[in-house]
Amino acid sequence: MSELDSVSAYNLDAQDPLANYRDRFVNKDPELIYLDGNSLGRLPRATIGRLQDVIEKEWGDRLIRGWNEGWFRLQESVGGKIAKLIGAEPDEVVVADSTSVNLFKLTLAAIRAQTGRHKIITDDLNFPSDLYVLQSTADLQSGSYIERISSEDDIHGPTEQISNALNDGTALLTLSHVTFKSGFIYNMALLSQQAREVGALTLWDLSHSAGSIEVNLRGSGADLAVGCTYKYLNGGPGAPAFLYVRRELQERLGNPLAGWFGQKNMFALDLDYQPESGIRRFLTGTPTILSLAAVENGVDLLNEVGIANLRKKSVAQTEYLIHLHDRYLAPLGFKVNSPRSPQMRGSHVSIGHPEGWRINQALIEEKKVLPDFREPDNLRLGIAPIYTTYADLYTAVMRIRSVVQDELYLKYDEARSEVT
Repeated sequence: MSELDSVSAYNLDAQDPLANYRDRFVNKDPELIYLDGNSLGRLPRATIGRLQDVIEKEWGDRLIRGWNEGWFRLQESVGGKIAKLIGAEPDEVVVADSTSVNLFKLTLAAIRAQTGRHKIITDDLNFPSDLYVLQSTADLQSGSYIERISSEDDIHGPTEQISNALNDGTALLTLSHVTFKSGFIYNMALLSQQAREVGALTLWDLSHSAGSIEVNLRGSGADLAVGCTYKYLNGGPGAPAFLYVRRELQERLGNPLAGWFGQKNMFALDLDYQPESGIRRFLTGTPTILSLAAVENGVDLLNEVGIANLRKKSVAQTEYLIHLHDRYLAPLGFKVNSPRSPQMRGSHVSIGHPEGWRINQALIEEKKVLPDFREPDNLRLGIAPIYTTYADLYTAVMRIRSVVQDELYLKYDEARSEVT
């Protein structure tokens, strides 16, 4: 049975129309099975040359002239490319700051614009950092408060309860489109419509969506969105994030973190702030050009493949991974902590085991498998379809099985490391 599945994996790879894209990423250790692209994407080969050019030619040679030779509009041009991946118009997306800073700016802008409304709705599946940002923005805006809806199983989002909580006192509904632990996908169009019907705005975190599933911000009626570029967009560690503001809202909302890159006629150096028109009004400080330039090649690759093609392969691979789990891992005490329905599942599969943390350590140290661990018992197996193979998935499952069957995890400490 194991041999049949391995043959199936290699056959699927041989038939994969995206197979050649794997070679366009750096892969220095062919034995390593990398399943953490949902935390940090691989390095595109083209990015190396791009950064060399930025450092040696644009910075080294052109110096300050680089601002008038492309740097000044780089946030918008890269944002326009990301817009293609998330169903937005080019003038609705800009790259800036971090996901948390962008979430803060758009959350505070949204609730300040909703006069007489004080409730912010979210859920307990949201990324903790997002919840921290919501708490701080609510503290800054008098009368604002958070209603946090709980999931019944810690896997599926509480869609019905969220719908019932929406009312004319709601200022903002904000959720992770794909939840970070289970990979559950919210119905963006349904909830955005329901929020709009009661006069609330919507703000979506696309950090686990952008580059992995099809997103249609304009078509769904979403108002606002943020997301990171270092996961499926392969922009590099700490790469700048992006934000989306629906065109019709751009002049209505103010930027609560005003800075000179969002200032009208910024080099007039007026002492009083006047916001730029359009999406640039949501910029704040000087962009990090080196990191910003590193984002572009990963986004170009995804646009070249096409998000529909990436999603098709992602669904097939998560289905295959769950099949392998059910056959080889479930008898060893594992369980699937992600939605079984592919329509409700993003591009990672969480599997739970009471010894999940120690299994994770053994996989990294002894089996050359790199997943990640999320409390309380989740091994997250992230699939980046542009470079993950079916053979990767089969081999990873066999190595996970070996760690448990051979009790290799017993030698590892139960204490958590700083980064899990």
